[in-house]
Amino acid sequence: MRQYNTGYQFKEGFHSIFAHGLMSFAAVCMIVACLIIMGSFSLVAVNLDNTLGDLEAQNEFTAYIDDSLSETEIQKLQSQIEAIPNVSTVTFVSREQALQDYIQRYSDSENSDLFQSLPQEVLRNRFQIHVVSIEDISSTVQSVEQVNGIAKVRAELEIAQGFVAVRNVASAVAFILVMLLLVISLFIIANTIKLTTFHRREEIAIMKMCGATNWFIRWPFIFEGMLLGFAGAVIAFFIQWGIYSLILNAVANYGGLQLLDIIPFRNLAGRLGVTFGGAGLLIGGGGSLLAIRKFLQV
Repeated sequence: MRQYNTGYQFKEGFHSIFAHGLMSFAAVCMIVACLIIMGSFSLVAVNLDNTLGDLEAQNEFTAYIDDSLSETEIQKLQSQIEAIPNVSTVTFVSREQALQDYIQRYSDSENSDLFQSLPQEVLRNRFQIHVVSIEDISSTVQSVEQVNGIAKVRAELEIAQGFVAVRNVASAVAFILVMLLLVISLFIIANTIKLTTFHRREEIAIMKMCGATNWFIRWPFIFEGMLLGFAGAVIAFFIQWGIYSLILNAVANYGGLQLLDIIPFRNLAGRLGVTFGGAGLLIGGGGSLLAIRKFLQV
């Protein structure tokens, strides 16, 4: 009895699924529900992070150039700013181009005539500076301010910090919720499988009295739980795919939500499938271990 036979244990676990079909069906349904809830929270967090990342990428600040600098000096100044850590790109905008941008921006406003007659001399040459990481934008702004030839820097630091705060909070909340749901799922599945195990307590007791080790008894239940978990993961994956596709189509057809940048499911399918598969095996196998622990104390 002490000799381990993986084939026998796997066959016993597989047979038990059909021998207790109703309880197996209940366990699979619970795993599907738990994985869909966890997957939905995770997908919301991933898409929110992606949307905020796109908004961050559009964030920039403006550095106004001293009027006394020549074109050659401005080119050297641009190279100097590009060498600052965390600076992604530096775009030179002449006062003429800045005036044209203002005119286009306010062409539909009531004061558009004022901008049409505005002399370009009132505007300064400037650099539009994009950063690599928005989290370090404050230190980048300070570094640019210290560069000789920069007269003034204008940056919306509060907006940038707001993006960072929202992303960090959203990621933290999603992580906590997923971990809580994982633990809750583990205990729900453990209790569900425990009902099946209860009917086999006499069989377990006999095996113990015949000299079977605890792990020899555990493995069929672990295989059973893992098979149930994997089956639930496969079903949950396709249901999640359908739900995600419906939401994606709804967002695409509703103009008010165009700000949201929803990632196509095909870009997430691989990671989601692996995550669902791993979580299903963990929930099923771990739940079985928790369920059988009490019945081994004979």
